[in-house]
Amino acid sequence: MTALPTMDRRARADRVRNAVAADGCDAFLVTRLVNIRWMTGFTGSAAMLLVSPDDMLFVSDGRYAEQARQQLGDAGVVAEIAIGLSLAAQRDALAAKAKSVARLAVEADGITWAQQRTFAGEWFPDAELVATEGLVDRERQVKDEGEVARIAAAAAIADDALAAVLPLLKERPTEREFALELDSEIRRRGADGTSFDTIVGSGPNGAKPHARPGDRRVEEGDLVVIDFGAKVDGYCSDMTRTFSIGAPSPTAARMLEVVGAAQRAGVAAVAAGVGVRDVDAAARSVIVDAGWGEAFVHPTGHALGLEIHEHPRVASTVDALLVEGNVVTVEPGVYLPEHGGVRIEDTVLVTSDGCQPLTHAPKHTTI
Repeated sequence: MTALPTMDRRARADRVRNAVAADGCDAFLVTRLVNIRWMTGFTGSAAMLLVSPDDMLFVSDGRYAEQARQQLGDAGVVAEIAIGLSLAAQRDALAAKAKSVARLAVEADGITWAQQRTFAGEWFPDAELVATEGLVDRERQVKDEGEVARIAAAAAIADDALAAVLPLLKERPTEREFALELDSEIRRRGADGTSFDTIVGSGPNGAKPHARPGDRRVEEGDLVVIDFGAKVDGYCSDMTRTFSIGAPSPTAARMLEVVGAAQRAGVAAVAAGVGVRDVDAAARSVIVDAGWGEAFVHPTGHALGLEIHEHPRVASTVDALLVEGNVVTVEPGVYLPEHGGVRIEDTVLVTSDGCQPLTHAPKHTTI
C-alpha cells in the first residue's frame, strides 16, 4: 500500500470552533470517540475533548498516556493532555478548564441522560449545557484529500480481496466459510479489518438485505449477494456484488439486468448540487418500471468515512444536496424470497460535474 497523505487536523478544530460560535456557545465538550479521532487522531476507547476558542484540553485515563501523546503529536494537534487515573481526576481537569464557560455545547447523541445529569449537577454546575446535534458530523461530510485517499485505499484492498477469493464459490463453500476467507484476505492485504460484518447471502438468504453468513452451502443456480468493505487508518469502504452460480434462471437474469441498470442510473445522477432524493429516484424508477418497486426495501445509499453510515443518506425522505467531496454509496436492490436477492453497490466520490468511482471490482455476474 502506498504512503497516505497527511490530514490537516488543525484546520478541522478551527472549523468546529466556528460552528460552536455560530451556535452561540463558549466551548464544546466532544464525547463521541469517532469525532475525537477525526479532530485529534486518537484511536483509544476512552477520551473527552474540551474545545475552547483558543485551545483544547484532551482527557483520558492512564492506559492511554503514551498513546495519546504520540497520536496527537503525530497528527500535529496542539492540545493540553490531562491523563487522570480516576474519572474524578478527569472531571477536575475539565471543570477547571471550563470554569469561566457560560454556555457549554455537548453532543446530544454522544452522552446518556445519566451523563447529562452528572455534567450539569457535578462537573459543570455553573455552565448552561446546550445540546447540539451533528455539529462535528456536518463538518465531517466533506472529505479532504487525505480522507479520500484512505477510503480509496480501503476500496482497492476490497477489490483485490474479492478477486482472490471469488473462485472459491465454485467449490460450494458455506456462506460462513466464504465470508471468513474474504475477511482474512482483506486483513492479509493490509487493512485494519473489515468495515462491518461481511454479508454473504446465498439462494433464499440473499432476499434478506442484511443476511448474516450461515451454514448454508452455495449451490448451483444460486444468486449470491456479497456486501463487504475494508478499513484503512479508520476509514471504510463499502461494496456489494451479486453473482449467479452457473447460468441464472430467467427471473434471476432479469433481476440482475434491472438492478444493474438501476445502479448505473443512480451513479450517473450523482453530482455536486444534485439532491440525494433525486439520486434515489433515478435508481428507484428503473426498478419501479420493471414492476419490482415494492421489492426495493431500503434507501439507495449513504455517505461513509470513519463510520460506515454517515450523513447524508441517499434516500427519498432526505432533503439534502450533494456537495463536492461527499463520499456516498449507490446500492439499489431487488429481493424476492422465492428467487433470492440482487444488490449492486459502489462507493463514489462526488465531484463538481459527476462522480468518481472508488470501488472497481468487475460486475460480471456468472461464476
